[in-house]
Amino acid sequence: MRSVQDLATSVQRVINNVEKVIVGKAESVAFSLIAVICNGHVLIEDVPGVGKTVLTKAIARSIGCSFKRIQFTPDLLPSDVTGVSIYNQKTGNFEFRAGPIMSQIVLADEINRATPKTQSALLEAMEETQITVDGATYRLPEPFMVMATQNPIEYEGTFPLPEAQLDRFMMNIKLGYPNVSDEMNILDTHQFHHPLDDLEQIMVAEELVLIQKQVRSIHVDPSIREYIVAIANATRNHNNIYLGSSPRGSLALYRTSQALAAIRGRGYVIPDDVKLLTKPTLAHRIIVTPAARVRAITSTAVLDEILQSVPVPGAWVGGGKVR
Repeated sequence: MRSVQDLATSVQRVINNVEKVIVGKAESVAFSLIAVICNGHVLIEDVPGVGKTVLTKAIARSIGCSFKRIQFTPDLLPSDVTGVSIYNQKTGNFEFRAGPIMSQIVLADEINRATPKTQSALLEAMEETQITVDGATYRLPEPFMVMATQNPIEYEGTFPLPEAQLDRFMMNIKLGYPNVSDEMNILDTHQFHHPLDDLEQIMVAEELVLIQKQVRSIHVDPSIREYIVAIANATRNHNNIYLGSSPRGSLALYRTSQALAAIRGRGYVIPDDVKLLTKPTLAHRIIVTPAARVRAITSTAVLDEILQSVPVPGAWVGGGKVR
């Protein structure tokens, strides 16, 4: 097995490659790669035109995975996502024609523009890496992940994602507008052609699968595990929260903390890893109360308060206290 330093170097090369296309968004790119090496799904939520789709394409190209894009619209049907069985007159049998979900990285573009029925077509695929069509079950390729983009729900013609589907996304990432210098850089790099056209492949899918397995061996001290559970539990007992984080949320925080430690070249998780990843892994799983919403209290603001109130552990690793 490769060392943690080798793993960190490989992932950092992918991050650097993606940043050739996504300018000035180092944290968002790193969070996306963390989800990838945790074999999790990502919801990228932001206004149109800030690079959500380009980020997904850049990651797929960098790690050598097959890529399919699904444009979600109000008239999209579940069979347009999963595939359909078609009768073959020559053989007299039904043949399965796979939909775009049969790919290693699936871009669900503007997922909240489809109806809830079509959105739910992704539920089985995202949780169990399989689909069921006409009673037959088909395994999805490995690795498999959904990277969905979403416009803010205040835009017309959108359908809010159900809580069951939001909970299946490991991380919720926002890109935001670039600053002035980064936007000038974007204009320069796009003058003659799109920089995505020149993007190199950094690793193969098989190497990514090995990294995904190795990340799970990163050490998490019992006190760090208690810290993660305490944060998740605090969301369930907060006065301003109607629905707190599920156990799937605490597991996502656990897995992403392992990945962040590995990317930073450490074989163990520290509290700062957990703190940094709390909001992108838990905020979208939390529903604030109507009274809190009226007072403009958001789930991220509540998580900031929780992080201030939950005691930070002094984890012991290899006989020494984590600094």
